[in-house]
Amino acid sequence: MAKRYYEKDGDLSFLKGRTVAIIGYGSQGHAHALNLRDSGVDVVVGLYAGSKSWPKAQAAGLKVMTTSDAAKAATDIMILVSDHIQADLYNSEIAPHMTAGKTLMFAHGFNIHFGFITPPADIDVSMVAPKAPGHRVRELFTEGVGVPALVAVHQNASGQALPRALAYAMALGCLKAGVIETHFKEETESDLFGEQAVLCGGASELIRAGFETLVEAGYDPEIAYFECLHELKLIVDLIQEGGLSYMRFSVSDTAEYGDYTRGPRVVNAQTRAEMKKILAEVQSGEFARQWMNENRTGRKNFLAMREAAREQQIETVGASLREMMTFLKKKKEAGVPEDRTATANT
Repeated sequence: MAKRYYEKDGDLSFLKGRTVAIIGYGSQGHAHALNLRDSGVDVVVGLYAGSKSWPKAQAAGLKVMTTSDAAKAATDIMILVSDHIQADLYNSEIAPHMTAGKTLMFAHGFNIHFGFITPPADIDVSMVAPKAPGHRVRELFTEGVGVPALVAVHQNASGQALPRALAYAMALGCLKAGVIETHFKEETESDLFGEQAVLCGGASELIRAGFETLVEAGYDPEIAYFECLHELKLIVDLIQEGGLSYMRFSVSDTAEYGDYTRGPRVVNAQTRAEMKKILAEVQSGEFARQWMNENRTGRKNFLAMREAAREQQIETVGASLREMMTFLKKKKEAGVPEDRTATANT
């Protein structure tokens, strides 16, 4: 069982007299900056000149600087921009200012674990990864609750890397809920696998396959949408609240019997074998190399897949049906936030 830390294990004095630079001001970035600021930590926000987030951060009362100036001014630098741009940003703007005694922090271990960022040996390298989207991290902090998080130390040059990371987690509000100790390898590989095989890739393909199976069999697309997509949230909420057993307790006996007898036919031995292949690609670094190469070569395949996905029937049917659902929070048009990181932190 991994070690857990709570408020009694945190000590904000490990951040006293230090300045934390939050690099990026999107979903996670704004939450980290505001929560730390409200906890009494000296915070600066690092952005590129002309960033649309610059006036937003200033309007929130935060000090904003270029990434290079923020890295120079700070003792602790938390990088919260997208995985695929971190290495170039680090090498050009941050690395020149990573002098002895400083701390480099992440909310996802991708670039450290796969070697795209190589920090100097005389600094601390750690991770604090909240297990919730940034808006939730901020919302629960203001309610005095906090979200769970992971903590890890990759490099402990000062001998204080862990207590300093726990101080950061405390200022973020995460020690109220509890922080679980892990390491960069475990967090990175399990996070990528979860996204690809279950949370994003697996779930979206299962939904689409179910929808298309019904439509191809002659069922109304709107009915198929309700049965294979819309109602999924009801099930996931039950699972999150009390696990698989509580979900099965809450649904009908008919549904529970179908779960036991038909579920293993969908996620079968072949599916599990493919999951193992996906995990092996994550562990070997094959996925990371492919993703970084996709970005270095213009993202043509990625953008083509994104556009094709938007044009699928399940998306057009869903857009129409959601207009009926005034109880849903209206989402902004899909875009690319400045600090969109991995899900968890999704």
